[in-house]
Amino acid sequence: MRWFKPNLRNSLHAIFSAGLGQARPEEAESAFTIEDIRQRMLQLVPPDTDGDERTAVVARRLRYADQVESLWFMRGELMAVLARTRGEAAALEAISGVSDMFDNLLPEGLRSRPSPLGKS
Repeated sequence: MRWFKPNLRNSLHAIFSAGLGQARPEEAESAFTIEDIRQRMLQLVPPDTDGDERTAVVARRLRYADQVESLWFMRGELMAVLARTRGEAAALEAISGVSDMFDNLLPEGLRSRPSPLGKS
C-alpha cells in the first residue's frame, strides 16, 4: 500500500504552486510602477520633521514598502501626517492624486469605490 498516491501529491502541488511565478496581466498595462508611487508619496511627506517621530516613521515605512498593496494601505497614515501640516482639505486632494496612480495595479477588491459623499 502506498502512503502518497501520485494523484494526491500532484493535486496538492498544483494547488500550492498555482500562480506563483505569473505576473498579473494588469501590471503590464499600468502607467505607473511601485517606484513612481513611492517617490510621489515620499515627496508629499513634509521635510521639516523637527522631532516629529510619527512623520519619520511614515517616511521610513514608505521607503521600505515592498508591495503595491502596502503603499495602498499606507495612504491613511500619509493622510494623517499631511492633515496635521497642511490641513485636511489639502491632504485629501494630495492623497486623491496618489490614489489615481494605483489604477490597474491593485486586485479588484482593493480598488476605491465611488462615493456619493464626495460629490457636491
